Amino acid sequence: MNSLTSFIDFLVERKTQIMDLFIQHIQLTIFAILVAIVIAIPLSILIVKYRKLSAPVIGFANVIQSLPSLALLGFLIPVLGIGSKPAIIMVVMYSLLPILKNTFAGLTTISPALIEAADGMGLTNTQVLIKVRFPLAMPIIMSGIRISAVTAVGLMTIAAFVGAGGLGYLVFSGVQTVNNNMILAGAIPACFLAIFIDFILGKVEDIVVPEGIKVTKTKAPKNETIFGSKKFKFIASGLILLVIISSAALSFVKNEDTIVIGSKSYNEQIILGDMMASLIEAKTNLKVDRKLNLGGTAVVFTAMKSKDIDIYAEYTGTALVDILKQPVITDPTKVYNIVKSEFSKQYGIDFLEPLGFNNTFVLALKKDFAKKNNLNTISDLAAISNTINSGFTMEFANRQDGYIGLQKTYGINFRSLKGLDGGLRYAALEKGSTQITDAFSTDGMLQKFDLKLLKDDKKFFPPYYAAPIIKDETLKKHPELKGVLQLLAGKITEDDMRTMNYKVDNGAKSRTVAEAFLRSKKLIK
Repeated sequence: MNSLTSFIDFLVERKTQIMDLFIQHIQLTIFAILVAIVIAIPLSILIVKYRKLSAPVIGFANVIQSLPSLALLGFLIPVLGIGSKPAIIMVVMYSLLPILKNTFAGLTTISPALIEAADGMGLTNTQVLIKVRFPLAMPIIMSGIRISAVTAVGLMTIAAFVGAGGLGYLVFSGVQTVNNNMILAGAIPACFLAIFIDFILGKVEDIVVPEGIKVTKTKAPKNETIFGSKKFKFIASGLILLVIISSAALSFVKNEDTIVIGSKSYNEQIILGDMMASLIEAKTNLKVDRKLNLGGTAVVFTAMKSKDIDIYAEYTGTALVDILKQPVITDPTKVYNIVKSEFSKQYGIDFLEPLGFNNTFVLALKKDFAKKNNLNTISDLAAISNTINSGFTMEFANRQDGYIGLQKTYGINFRSLKGLDGGLRYAALEKGSTQITDAFSTDGMLQKFDLKLLKDDKKFFPPYYAAPIIKDETLKKHPELKGVLQLLAGKITEDDMRTMNYKVDNGAKSRTVAEAFLRSKKLIK
């Protein structure tokens, strides 16, 4: 009951945002479906006329369908930038195959006798196509369109990764911040939209399909094969369910002598995860399971609380503001002492000594834009913020020690705020789709793109010193781990971390980079 009340309160609080994103989702989806229809149906007619083209055209559509959606977006971003264009084109490309194949199949499986009869009546090829082939093929064509439309609703949620808006913004923001209300606020309207679009297209199908060929439900023949029997389907379903449950159960089984290392979903965290894992493997006889790239802070910390991971690297400022929900403090020693004490009391987690570098949030922009607008501080930015398009990571956009608090402290009000995947924010700046983004002071991309960092003149951002955190329960079983992890204390400078991040940003393997650093400090052989 409390969960339902909380969800309703969330809907009321965010009703304007949810409605705006819902409308965006409808517009993007319907436009993509229409474009797919406009491309696929004429293309189907072409390959019906020139049959030799059918294999390569349908084969190409199959290849596109097999590409991961995020990979396809990755190919489109350098060409089209961020926003609705790459999202729509991605959905259009995925929507082509069902419409193309169904239209081709519908137009080519008509009885030759009907075509001959039409020819005998003196109909031209165009008339045969319009008056005979299309009406008879319409049930199959509409089936393809309905499949594409329903799929498009789900695919369009990925538009949130490239700043195109839509309900995916709520879903992915909720996943990164472990906010079930936010996830449901995006997922439920998307489900209803898919059902509604299919319902509408069903009514359209009733209109466009001639009465004489509408599909009617018929009873299954009595002499059905064993593979079509209810008993076979029940047994097969049970076996599949058993396999799924068994696989899920095995994934929860953990060896007592295995230490699970986690990380958030960006390069620095993955490098630190690999560094701690390799150090433990080198200094102990324990097995290490690397569960890296898990998501945002809330996801990883929840995994630790639920005992899915034993160790990960956390930042003092994040622990203070985002996890403990305490006000910002700028004194690094005070922040560390508070988080160490409170993590131990509240969660049974030991905050070990910091690794050495302070990876604070920064606001980054292109140097020519900063020079043109005389931007040196965040206060300078606030003065012209209503003319600027921002592109922030979804976690930063929803954190109190991120954009929410920054907005209150500096009175910032951007012309638009695009929620982006962390890997796309720099590409958005480079293309000019956005003018400002969040970053970490140790990001390798800052070096690669030669960006200017604005001074936090009101000292809003707290210190973010990275430190390993480990469950007390794990330390009791394996007390040697504390000494091993403390070998890293104070060993990593900001320049070290920025250099390692830069290497991984440019294609190096995080584990290779991490172990090279450990060898340089003579911590492993």
